[in-house]
Amino acid sequence: MKRSILSVARVIRSKNSGPFELTLDILFKRRRDFELFRRRRIITPRRIAALYGVAEADVLGIVYFEPCDAIKITLRRWVPSGSPGDSDIYGAQQHAPLLGITF
Repeated sequence: MKRSILSVARVIRSKNSGPFELTLDILFKRRRDFELFRRRRIITPRRIAALYGVAEADVLGIVYFEPCDAIKITLRRWVPSGSPGDSDIYGAQQHAPLLGITF
């Protein structure tokens, strides 16, 4: 039976990482769930690219940050922050595609 990421994450958020990058954070409730995601490679550049409709090359990094049982994902912003066409200057509303992850 598939589980939702919402059952294991305590925080899922997004924010600017400068004007040209976006950071997505997944903070886990328990270390064992963090380790499961790392061991099974549930979060990959391919999966993130598919969720966000971007090229894999636009997924600039995926970091497993042990001190807080978190995964940090960096994406190239499709529109620089604050430029014409930008709908979220702070990048704070870009985490929604992550909410549908099942594993």
